[in-house]
Amino acid sequence: MPSLYEFAGGEDALHRLEQVFYDSVLADPLLQPLFGAGQPQHVDHLTAFTAESFGGPDRFSRELGFAHLIAVHRGLNIAEEQRQRFVDLYLAALDAAGMPTDPAFRESVREHVEFGTRVAMQNSHATTDDELHPLREVPRWTWTGDD
Repeated sequence: MPSLYEFAGGEDALHRLEQVFYDSVLADPLLQPLFGAGQPQHVDHLTAFTAESFGGPDRFSRELGFAHLIAVHRGLNIAEEQRQRFVDLYLAALDAAGMPTDPAFRESVREHVEFGTRVAMQNSHATTDDELHPLREVPRWTWTGDD
């Protein structure tokens, strides 16, 4: 059974996905305020996080660490409407980036993004460390696939 990382097509495919997604976020009036004018390294960071969580190399943890992810979300005060738009744009980016259409793959990605956006939203409202989501490392997302 291939990992989600392998099934998605590896680093290059995930980079393409994250670029398509990030471009859509920066063009979206609801999400753009959370991202500002954008940062050139953001697509690379998103790619590294997704690759690691899908069973690929642990570059995100080695180079940035999960504390970085917590820090960038704190104080953003993400609203539920913004969280849902993030999910919707991410799922749309799967098609735009030519990612696999396998239903089990798509469902695993949807679950991953739903979970991640809920963690990010909670952390964005935390005023103390006790209010942060307890997750402190990149989650490893698995799937059963159709094979």
